[in-house]
Amino acid sequence: MHILIIPGVTMPTVDESLLSRIREAAGADVRISVVKSAAAAIDVMEDVEVILGVITPAMLARARKLCWVHAITSGADSYLFPEMVASEVMLTGDKGLVGTHLADHTFALLLALTRRLARAVQDAPHSWKNRVAYRAEEFELEGCTMGIVGFGGTGRQIARRAKAFGMRCIAVDCDPVPPSDEVPEVWGSERLDELLRTSDVVTSGLPLTGKTRNLFGARAFSLMKPTALFVNVTRGEIMDSDALIAAIKKGQIAGAGLDVAPQEPLPPGHPLWTTPNIVMTPHTAGASQFRISRNLDRFCRNIARYRASEPLEGQINKARGF
Repeated sequence: MHILIIPGVTMPTVDESLLSRIREAAGADVRISVVKSAAAAIDVMEDVEVILGVITPAMLARARKLCWVHAITSGADSYLFPEMVASEVMLTGDKGLVGTHLADHTFALLLALTRRLARAVQDAPHSWKNRVAYRAEEFELEGCTMGIVGFGGTGRQIARRAKAFGMRCIAVDCDPVPPSDEVPEVWGSERLDELLRTSDVVTSGLPLTGKTRNLFGARAFSLMKPTALFVNVTRGEIMDSDALIAAIKKGQIAGAGLDVAPQEPLPPGHPLWTTPNIVMTPHTAGASQFRISRNLDRFCRNIARYRASEPLEGQINKARGF
């Protein structure tokens, strides 16, 4: 078995301890190659059977024995170019493992809005003279309704935190997924409008697919309460940023907390940076001291499953995009 490893943002280095674990899981006959980039991988692709890292059209075109790619990013959309989708190559990743830190970041952005933390930090030494204005705008999450769109790993972790804040949780999902202690009934997608009208906070647990692209546009924002907040830490392309800015300026919604944007990096002059009541971070919600180890643990478990022809953990349905 020839395993190719390509480091990236979430796995910047490959040390000997990782290589030892992979050798132990894969067996004595394993060959491991480590390259610095996808471009450098092209020259070794012909006999690669497994990839830990990324896959590009140029890499796939050179592959002759490739059977399985394990992603080191949580979003599958960058892997799902037409040739990859049409191929028989399996795709897995840390699907379901990133919810804890994404949910933490969701609440960091939410609290920055509800407690006016972002404005106070931005005002710095001038914040004291604005404290009366801050206090007039701050509110508790206790008793508010958290609406979660997409009830997978991230959505479930958001619900756990929301309940701890005393919030009522509702959720919709396109699949008949199991409920949780926080969400006794998961609504179908046909009740999305009801969720938008009911929620005080609307959060996304969605991947990027053809159906979710621009889901949060002018119509969705027009259905929300004028006091509602929108928080998105998953994929920027699920929202129409122009529609979001317009909705906030017109008072259709109260504000937004964003870790992602449809265009990244977002240009310095983009109005998302300067629109009042939008709090942004630069796509950092995916960071965690545990993320690499969790994903590598899964990869090593999957090597044993792969050798035994057993179903792999974290498998992505390439046709559906998640």
